[in-house]
Amino acid sequence: MALGQYPKTVGEGGGFVMIERCDFGSIVIDGKRYSSDLIIYPDGHVADSWYRKVGHRLSSDDIERLIESEPEIIIAGTGVSGLMRPEEGLEKQLRQKGIELLPAPNKRAMELYNQLSLKKRVGACFHLTC
Repeated sequence: MALGQYPKTVGEGGGFVMIERCDFGSIVIDGKRYSSDLIIYPDGHVADSWYRKVGHRLSSDDIERLIESEPEIIIAGTGVSGLMRPEEGLEKQLRQKGIELLPAPNKRAMELYNQLSLKKRVGACFHLTC
């Protein structure tokens, strides 16, 4: 599908929002620009002003509500340069709950989100700087 031709919803996959652009310090989702770190839930709800307990570390506590929303996949946008890292053991902890964690620098995370959300229940979190 070409950019802009994504459906708004995907059957059992849940809600779908399209990430249109991701730059240092900002992300555009369905035409709305955000300038703070955020979480996208599988139903398409966006929660901005997301903070982590430890700056560049991603822990299960940081994404507790996202985990509770029961996504099949969580995509972690690790920043423009990929400096945010999942805490040791987070990937294993999520796998035990049946959730796949895919950390990637923001541009790649955006591509993964837009592709996988068409087929699966996907949640995401994005660190917009670093």
